Amino acid sequence: MMIDDAAAGRFVDEACANPINEALIERLPALGLPDCWLVAGCLFQTVWNGQAGRPASEKISDYDVFYFDPADTSYEAEDLNIRRLAAAFADLDVRIELKNQARVHLWYPLRFGRAYSPLSCSTEGIDRFLVRATCVGVDCSAATSRAVYASFGLEEMYAGLLGANPRNVAGDRFAEKALSYQARWPWLRIV
Repeated sequence: MMIDDAAAGRFVDEACANPINEALIERLPALGLPDCWLVAGCLFQTVWNGQAGRPASEKISDYDVFYFDPADTSYEAEDLNIRRLAAAFADLDVRIELKNQARVHLWYPLRFGRAYSPLSCSTEGIDRFLVRATCVGVDCSAATSRAVYASFGLEEMYAGLLGANPRNVAGDRFAEKALSYQARWPWLRIV
């Protein structure tokens, strides 16, 4: 669901306490990637770091970016965009993971051993994260957009509640993921 302007503004402001997130949100539109979103860990983990009084980027291992381009679902096209992104953000010295959501169904079964139905947009990829509170993204398709999408709203993320996402195809990995978050932010509660 798209988040209302006030809640979206608060979330983006808190996520941008991490200067890497701020740089990505500001500069990603220049790459012209269709349906482009900064997603998941780099966002909610920055918020949790703020709630815990920690440095904004502490324990954030990578920054995930989704885009959706059904016109070319080849590995080569995605790899070209990965290299474009790496060059554009080399100054940030962080690991940025870029994935074309239009091609996830092509590689997912080979990597994880289970089917993954095709997506029709990037937000459907956000909808499938393991933990409900982590299903968040900031639209980076246009320089003027900072729309926030959160599949289940932002309440569980702010409350530190970790619940299984029924839309995820790998639900058996929920406990592992939730426990890893709880190890880093002990105040989080698994529900």
